[in-house]
Amino acid sequence: MSRGYPFDKAATARAVIDDDGTLVEWNEGARRLLGHAAEAVVGHPATDLLTGPAPALPRRSRWHGTLALRHHDGHSVDVWLLARHHPAADGDGGRWTLVTPLTGAEPPAEDDPLAEAGLIQSPCAIAVYDEELRLRRMNDAMAAVSGLPEEHARGLRFTELVEGPQSEELARGMREVLATGRPLDVRTFMRAGNEQRAHAWLARMAPVKDRAGRVRGVCLAAHDVSDSQRARQRLQLVNEASVRIGTTLDVTRTAQELADMCVPALADFVTVDLLDPEEYGGEPPARVATPVTLRRAAHRSVLEGVPEAVMKPGQTERYPGGSPQADSLTAGRTIIASKIAGDMSAWMNWNSARTRSVRLFGIHSAMSVPVRARGLTLGVAVFIRHRRPDGFDADDRMLAEEITARAAVCIDNARRYSRERETALALQRSLLPRTLPHTAALEVSSRYLPAARAGVGGDWFDVIPLSGLRVAMVVGDVVGHGIQASATMGRLRTAVRTLADIDLAPDELLTHLDDLVVRLAEEAGDGGAGVGATCLYAVYDPVSRACTLARAGHPPPVLLPPAGRPHELDLPAGPPLGLGGLPFESAEVRLAEGTVLALYTDGLVKSRERESDIGRAMLFEALGAPARSLDASCDHILRTLLPFGGASDDVALLLARTQGLPASQVATWDIPADPALVAPIRKQAVEQLDVWGLSEATFTAELVVSELVTNAIRYGARPIRLRLIHDAATLTCEVSDTNHTAPHLRRAKIFDEGGRGLLLVAQLTQRWGSRYTAAGKTIWAELSVLEEDR
Repeated sequence: MSRGYPFDKAATARAVIDDDGTLVEWNEGARRLLGHAAEAVVGHPATDLLTGPAPALPRRSRWHGTLALRHHDGHSVDVWLLARHHPAADGDGGRWTLVTPLTGAEPPAEDDPLAEAGLIQSPCAIAVYDEELRLRRMNDAMAAVSGLPEEHARGLRFTELVEGPQSEELARGMREVLATGRPLDVRTFMRAGNEQRAHAWLARMAPVKDRAGRVRGVCLAAHDVSDSQRARQRLQLVNEASVRIGTTLDVTRTAQELADMCVPALADFVTVDLLDPEEYGGEPPARVATPVTLRRAAHRSVLEGVPEAVMKPGQTERYPGGSPQADSLTAGRTIIASKIAGDMSAWMNWNSARTRSVRLFGIHSAMSVPVRARGLTLGVAVFIRHRRPDGFDADDRMLAEEITARAAVCIDNARRYSRERETALALQRSLLPRTLPHTAALEVSSRYLPAARAGVGGDWFDVIPLSGLRVAMVVGDVVGHGIQASATMGRLRTAVRTLADIDLAPDELLTHLDDLVVRLAEEAGDGGAGVGATCLYAVYDPVSRACTLARAGHPPPVLLPPAGRPHELDLPAGPPLGLGGLPFESAEVRLAEGTVLALYTDGLVKSRERESDIGRAMLFEALGAPARSLDASCDHILRTLLPFGGASDDVALLLARTQGLPASQVATWDIPADPALVAPIRKQAVEQLDVWGLSEATFTAELVVSELVTNAIRYGARPIRLRLIHDAATLTCEVSDTNHTAPHLRRAKIFDEGGRGLLLVAQLTQRWGSRYTAAGKTIWAELSVLEEDR
């Protein structure tokens, strides 16, 4: 025989029968065995070749036995056959392949080197194949593995004894051993005989040589390594669990990761039910008593859509004693039940829907594992098998407890984080403005989004009405996350409102705010590490349409003109708040009516996935897109710039569209420094109110104008100017002079001749105050026109 090992295909009799019982193939070996030519039998019923009754073929895929077959000469031949069934594929019918060896059935000669392969009685499964890979010898262990006796299997090739892609892989390895003369190890996972399930095998192949050293065959030793393979898989599963479970600080997501991890690797159906901490005073208990109420956090099945038919995530159910959930929680340990042990029915029959599920899906084993972490009971995970035939064993229990314990720590971390996040978020939202004021100067819209992963931060925004119908806009960002950042944000927002109330210029306001942050850092200790903020402060005047801005390390605003493209406003950067001692600069710009200003925190444009420049370009494009309102524009900007899973940092966004006040709603007079001329000024003011249709506010306005003008003439410095401004709701009276001394409200004594003027102003107006200007000061008072109309 040549070294290329040409196989004699006629050494095996082979026939193929379809499921209808018709012969469809007949090889030369079959002709040599029974004498029938292929054209004489192919297409005819296979039963024509039987001299006895036809065997009852089993439902399984393999059958072997001895049949009496009709020879071409008419006599009967007893033939041992190995039959394998091939199911239908691609719409064709199924087929049976029948083979029997024609050579090699005789016992080996005493000097045959193949017969000298020892260890026939070894517990290790051993088989010896010749140069054509035909079986020559196998020990009892191999016969038990293959499910065939040696006398019947002898002479069949390896691929005829074992079918499938794994057998081809092993056959290639055996040919390599024959060709190279070197041993080879191959790992595979397959069913070698009539086993219920596949096993993991280590096939060790070694050449069999004669006395002259020539390779005459190959010895195959098969080792069942299913246990070690299963151990490695379990270890790998535990390692994967440490990576795949707890990827987020979300309780529901973590519970779902636990269920996904264990299906189908450990169970066919997994449910995770958690306790509601609110029922136990806000903290999960160490132990629970029955009945217990649990909320479905997650589940997973090998079957699509089945869990939803039983119970949906988020639903609660009360579990009585006798249910797997309640039993394991009250016992504080894992409990396993199975049909074989006889304790399955009592465990599942407490609920009629679950009883139907047990019968419908053939559930035969269940394992309930408490979800515990740091001495607290968080819930329970139930593992169920119905597709896998084997029940849960001790190894499964250890694996489930290990994975559940890891998941429990992650769930508890997520629970603690969620509780702290909810507290910080509640604090944050309580400190942010619930609604923005409606003013004649601006149309505004805002959005605040907490960070999806890093926790609630210290971003804030505000819109503050000022005197003279002016409006202040502020956006800030405190360093850090959590409750401390939210608390610091609240203090800074309150400080900004207080400083804005005394009408400080933007650069002066930031200077005072910087001093406050420095003091907060000193109070925090540790050198003030982690205490800092950025801020942008802007004041818009609808009369002059001037906007004065200053920023402290904050991103500059984006400006969208009524007929133009969005662009970033060029402002002096200024240092972040908390450095101390560094100056801030203001810039003033004139804004056309209908201009949109976008003030935001850097969480909107910065992320791990993109640079700030790309984020700003995306902001320009989103802001410039047509939108029916500022609210719609806010939503479009967030959808465009933020990922689906949420921002990695807090985001505050404030959009403001400027509105100008017509000159017809403003009246200004220069006041001579003569008290005798106060009466004509009052008369001019009354006439102007009549023009505006505000005659019902005349009495109060006349008193306020008289008092403010008289005080300016008596205590101020020339030039003196009176200005009246009105919108739909407010009438503002302003008197300006060049004296920087501001008046103070005081309570006059009984015999004092003066001191009652400002007290009267305070009583008659909704608010009043003073503000400093570059040229002096302005005393102002606001009257509610709506209130006068009533």
